[in-house]
Amino acid sequence: MGKRLGMFLTVVLIISLGVAGLTGFASAKEVAYLSLADYTGPIAGLNVPADMGLEDFIKEVNAKGGVDGVTIKFIGIDTRYDVARAVSAYKRYRRTPRLLMVNSISTGIGKAVARLIERDKRAQLVPGDGEFQAHIGRTFLWGPAYQDAFAATLDWILDDWKKKGKSGPPVVGYISWDNPFGREHLRGGKEYAEKIGIKLLPPEFFPPGTLKHDVYLTRLANAGANYIHTGGVDPTPTNVIRDGFGLGLTKTIQFTTDYWGPTALGIGVHAEALEGTVITSFFQRGEDARNNAFVTDQWKKYRGSMDKFNEVYGMGMSWGMTYVAGLEKALKTAGYDKLEADDMYKAYQELTGMEKNGIQGPCAYSPKSRLGSKVVKIYQVKAGKIVPITDWREAPNAVGLHSFK
Repeated sequence: MGKRLGMFLTVVLIISLGVAGLTGFASAKEVAYLSLADYTGPIAGLNVPADMGLEDFIKEVNAKGGVDGVTIKFIGIDTRYDVARAVSAYKRYRRTPRLLMVNSISTGIGKAVARLIERDKRAQLVPGDGEFQAHIGRTFLWGPAYQDAFAATLDWILDDWKKKGKSGPPVVGYISWDNPFGREHLRGGKEYAEKIGIKLLPPEFFPPGTLKHDVYLTRLANAGANYIHTGGVDPTPTNVIRDGFGLGLTKTIQFTTDYWGPTALGIGVHAEALEGTVITSFFQRGEDARNNAFVTDQWKKYRGSMDKFNEVYGMGMSWGMTYVAGLEKALKTAGYDKLEADDMYKAYQELTGMEKNGIQGPCAYSPKSRLGSKVVKIYQVKAGKIVPITDWREAPNAVGLHSFK
């Protein structure tokens, strides 16, 4: 009898614990964020520190109880910068409960996933494809469109040319990856160059992963380039300028880059070659980033020493800040039980003017805008450091100059 009673009580205890576990599981409130990332491919140098910043920001939010009791699940998938892998990953994770946002790490991936995002009534983030600003949909940019930032660089070039007392129009070369990202800058950027009287040479494109760039650079130099704008994601811009330095071109030609130009880590390896390089960025770079305590305090808490700090980490934090702000609005509107991805899409359009602790300019999302911000800052490599040479300035609307089909 005692043995039977003991077995009965054991069964009751097991069932009770199981029910309690199920109840606890059912009561957990969680939403998801999917990063279609590149952790081992050509833009890993950008994506790894950015997702580190995002993931650490999410950890901090969750540690404080989440957003109104709702925690955030970060899902990072290494697509290796491959479009087919990214599309496959999205299809695999698209049914994740309350998947509210997808970050597509490349222009090509963003274009490929956009159709699926529209079908699923979800929202995605992409780096800077101006097409998504020209055709408003469910895709949001991290900052200004690539062509708008390129136009801001062209403005700086024209000002610099005039300050040097030069006559006639400056001649600008463009060199970048032979892919959708590399070509995007010119879809509006080319028209803007014509508008302000800059002579833009035929572009030079090369495959991602190219190790030497002498042939492309020599053609631009022989064509009379006074400035060469270098695309790609670091270390590509660093390597291109390194090759330009090796050819002696940096003595007479000013090199410029966009958002993904040399970081402090790259400068540590090629300081002499990169000296004087101009960088146009929508997020804090170099010394600005290192002096932003909001960013560096989180880095130190989760990553330790500042020796390997990468300023792109702050950009990832900015993604997290935007997600949290959107989630707060979506929860207030729909409540957790009825929360859907479409609610987050609507919430992002209400984030106009949101400040991001100085990491980048105010959020410019609205029903008529998909720009993460509208301003850029021009930096330059001086004495081995990336320092600002302008204040924040609004990037021209080059997207509006191009006819997107």
